[in-house]
Amino acid sequence: MKKYLLLTFLITSVCFAQKTTLYCIGDSTMANKKDPEKNPEHGWAQVLQPFFTDNIIVVNKAVNGRSTRSFINEKRWDSIYNQLKKGDYVFIEFGHNDAKIEDPSRYTNPHTAYRYNLIRFVNESRAKGAIPVLLTSISRRNFNEKGVLVPTHGDYPLETRLVAQEYNVPFIDLEYYTELLEQSYGPDKSKELHLHFKAGENPYYDQDKADDTHLSLKGATEIAQIAIKQLKELKDPSLDKLKKAIK
Repeated sequence: MKKYLLLTFLITSVCFAQKTTLYCIGDSTMANKKDPEKNPEHGWAQVLQPFFTDNIIVVNKAVNGRSTRSFINEKRWDSIYNQLKKGDYVFIEFGHNDAKIEDPSRYTNPHTAYRYNLIRFVNESRAKGAIPVLLTSISRRNFNEKGVLVPTHGDYPLETRLVAQEYNVPFIDLEYYTELLEQSYGPDKSKELHLHFKAGENPYYDQDKADDTHLSLKGATEIAQIAIKQLKELKDPSLDKLKKAIK
């Protein structure tokens, strides 16, 4: 009996040890939302777990309104760093709030503070044996009167690309692929990817809602699918464990 219990304990321990955590850090476009059964807004990492087997545990630490600066200053990165273990993954997607030039608690110069904050996430993840993955910010639905999708993120995606290249970090260009997504839906139908409601149309909103940054469940799911598709296509052997766990 004792041998059986010991064997069961060892098998359970091994199975638990095999679990790999995928941490997601970023802003509201990625974050979990309260009251998901009623709230139309979803972050794309909020719907990521179903794309993986249970060998990968998605821990979504993205938070509304955060930039690289505020995420670090609020010790949110420290809390993740302290838990990181060898073989874990970290998806890193910032930029929306780093551009808030009117807010000194969040703003970062893309070529200095933002760049070096990304490098910190990369280096400190690797120091714990974890694998960082850099992602550019998702595109906003920002069509002009001619139906042209106009970029809104300035140099932040460029710096993300440069850090990924310089430090040989696995990279998913979400800005590019979400631009393609927005364009495929077009200026009007792309509202379905975001939060567009007339007052009373959705019980969660008692006033008109026209939000071209944040995502509906449809938009979040589409972007999660993009992230998974691009992840599959990356040729980095450090991602093999993560890719094998994709359903």
